[in-house]
Amino acid sequence: MTDQTWNPLLREQLDVHWTKQLRDRLDGLTDDEYFWEPAPGCWSVRPRGTGTAPVQAGSGAMTIEFATQVSDPPPFTTIAWRLGHVIVGVLAVRNAAHFGRASTGYQSFEYATTAAAALAQLDAEYATWLAGVESLGETGLARPCGEAEGPYADRPLSALVLHVNRELIHHLAEVCLLRDLHPYTRKRIRQEAS
Repeated sequence: MTDQTWNPLLREQLDVHWTKQLRDRLDGLTDDEYFWEPAPGCWSVRPRGTGTAPVQAGSGAMTIEFATQVSDPPPFTTIAWRLGHVIVGVLAVRNAAHFGRASTGYQSFEYATTAAAALAQLDAEYATWLAGVESLGETGLARPCGEAEGPYADRPLSALVLHVNRELIHHLAEVCLLRDLHPYTRKRIRQEAS
């Protein structure tokens, strides 16, 4: 048996999902879908000053909603919120900590005002992440994550890569499901109105 190189396998796990199952399903995302609130009291990305959640974070015209103590059940989140979480919390913060991206976080990030702008942000952060993982090679995957990953500082970067893969697959599948549900809900509203 030959020695297996893990770096290409870890990247392939995510990139096959991204290119074969996910990214095309996000094409054409409309602003109506992006901001759609499928349940009362959703958390979303909203124009500054219009949110109702305990915390509204962001540096630009839009803010993302969240709380330090979440209710049970937690508020449902929109596509805009889920993309904001993936772009910032899953990718951009890690890109800044490990791959030379400018420092950012939920408070300092400038959230997209449109679906198209959010997808452009997603594409840019994804490309940075994938190139960064590739740059680690095999040796870098064994290196500890460091203090940026808090209680996981001593874990190898390979564990972080696996975590980010899970997060991207999980949350972006949720976005696709919400897109699938959107037209049926709109159809029902039109039927009830007539």
